[in-house]
Amino acid sequence: MQNTIIGKIEKIIVHFVGNKNDGNGVRMSNSLSNIGNNEEHIIHLINNSFKSEELFQFYFIPELKLNPVYQFITSIFQEKESFIDQSKNCARHLYDQSTHPKIKGGEFYTVYFRDCIIDGKTVDAVGLFKSENKDTFLKVFPKGDGFEIESEKGININKLDKGCLIFNIEHETGYIVAVVDNTNKGIEAQYWIDDFLHVRQRKDEYYNTQNIMSLCKNFVKNELPQQFDVSRADQIDLLNKSVQFFKDKDNFNIEEFAHEVIGQPEVIEKFNQYKSVYAKENELEIVDNFTISNSAVKKQSRVLKSVIKLDKNFDIHIHGNRDLIEQGSDNKGRFYKIYYKEEN
Repeated sequence: MQNTIIGKIEKIIVHFVGNKNDGNGVRMSNSLSNIGNNEEHIIHLINNSFKSEELFQFYFIPELKLNPVYQFITSIFQEKESFIDQSKNCARHLYDQSTHPKIKGGEFYTVYFRDCIIDGKTVDAVGLFKSENKDTFLKVFPKGDGFEIESEKGININKLDKGCLIFNIEHETGYIVAVVDNTNKGIEAQYWIDDFLHVRQRKDEYYNTQNIMSLCKNFVKNELPQQFDVSRADQIDLLNKSVQFFKDKDNFNIEEFAHEVIGQPEVIEKFNQYKSVYAKENELEIVDNFTISNSAVKKQSRVLKSVIKLDKNFDIHIHGNRDLIEQGSDNKGRFYKIYYKEEN
């Protein structure tokens, strides 16, 4: 995460949370854990795991205060002496959501950090982490006139299974929350983000940039061919121009974008109509002016494919000048003609 520095660990406690469907139960600790000289390793694990700039916030319907984890964390920030009790409440709540048969039991960590920095502000934070998978490590030690080798199961300090960081800022709107889930990708993944934490994406620069770029991609790929006679090469050219616009600008203005990238009035009109439909169907808030997030541009650029696939024989990658490619047909079939200066 850019503009974020994890501070010092003030306290940590570990519980075990099993799969409720299997009746594994919860094993609670009644005292804080001693991390010894391992603080550096824990900080490394967090920094190595939380890399996305996508941030979240707690929510709940009909009102935020009904979100259990939000309430538990608020109690910790307001009264640090409640740390152990509230960590147990988090563990019990996680257990109640762990009903899918594919969910693995594992150690559940609650960590209190002080002196974290986010967007230039110094705040405390609470981390909730769950370790579901263990790696095998070889331990070599001298014995007699040789060496012995033993294997041990432990946590890989380079990859966190599940976690969230809750920064003590923007309390009224659900805090600023960073989330990671590196294990579950199917339906069972909902239990950490949706059922346990109950968070949604924070409406910030990343959110705005991500939404408008997704809108552009869907408009060009799905809506534009239905409304106009447009070739695949023209679609890719428009996508490339869109990406370049976001890379070149610091701020997004929808009228400027429409004029510089789309150009044709009739296409601009269809784009504006589609924007309203797309926002409603996907339950998104799409704003017309905002500061562009470079990290969101970088991520979204990866999914804006600039490739024409021709049967199973050829792929044409178009990264620039649309005028250097022509499309036609003859007695052999359809073809593309490509002009170039150098061959590498």
